[in-house]
Amino acid sequence: MASLPEPLQALILAFERLPGIGPKTASRLAFYLLRQPEELSRSLAEALLAVKSATALCPVCFNITSAGMERCEVCADSRRDETLLCVVEEPLDVLVLERTGGFNGRYHVLHGVLSPIEGVGPEQLKIRPLIERVRQNPPREVILATNPSMEGDATALYLRQQLAPLGVRVTRLARGLPVGGDLEYADQNTLLRALAGRQDL
Repeated sequence: MASLPEPLQALILAFERLPGIGPKTASRLAFYLLRQPEELSRSLAEALLAVKSATALCPVCFNITSAGMERCEVCADSRRDETLLCVVEEPLDVLVLERTGGFNGRYHVLHGVLSPIEGVGPEQLKIRPLIERVRQNPPREVILATNPSMEGDATALYLRQQLAPLGVRVTRLARGLPVGGDLEYADQNTLLRALAGRQDL
């Protein structure tokens, strides 16, 4: 049976290491690049190198920013409400919340969630800097915007316990039925959360 040239095999294996990409997709991507003009591969390679060399973490909120910047755009914006602090799992969550246009506070990125099975404890996350940040400059509210998963819930519970002695108001994102959703298609947990989080009209 004929085998692929080593550079092509190496590219396929590199693609397979990316999340959500299996062997078939990795092969399709590799063969696609093989058929394209060389400048596409060159610009992709340059972009991959630049994403590591030209980016850094904001020393205040740990969001991704351009290398060499003192603070990210959000932390540097004096028009943002410093008394509102939203804690998220990943930098991508900041982007999602910013797209809504409904939040004008500041952020703190944990870079993951607590997961004892995967060996992720508080020390591996940006929890200690969060506690120190709240201690030094207490906001009026800390919004825990971790995902509604077992790990996200456990992380939110841990953070609430850590923040409680500091006397700040700690809230969690509401959960419930999606807009346009039907009750008959909602799972039991979603319905229970929607009932628990009901509001006055």
